[in-house]
Amino acid sequence: MSVDSKHIATFLLGAAAAFAAHKYMSMTPEEKEKLAQNLKDKAHQFKNEAENAADKAKDYFAELKTKGSEAFKEHFGDVEGMFHNLFNKGEKPEDPGPTTA
Repeated sequence: MSVDSKHIATFLLGAAAAFAAHKYMSMTPEEKEKLAQNLKDKAHQFKNEAENAADKAKDYFAELKTKGSEAFKEHFGDVEGMFHNLFNKGEKPEDPGPTTA
């Protein structure tokens, strides 16, 4: 029977869990409370960072969408008119107003 990396990793993980359990059991109630509070604070901090990252991602993709459509219009001038002509059988599109380039 050969020992591969999964067996070694499982053994090390078990040893770490046993050490953590022993350490926790030997703590005073005050130390346990301090540890619990520390873990709660870190969890709240992680949650806030994740929410901020989600908000930043929404803003980033909204900005990317706007800039992408502007770049598309800049490089392909009258693409709206072309699509309108293509899908509406040659009817004239409504004038969207002056374009700024």
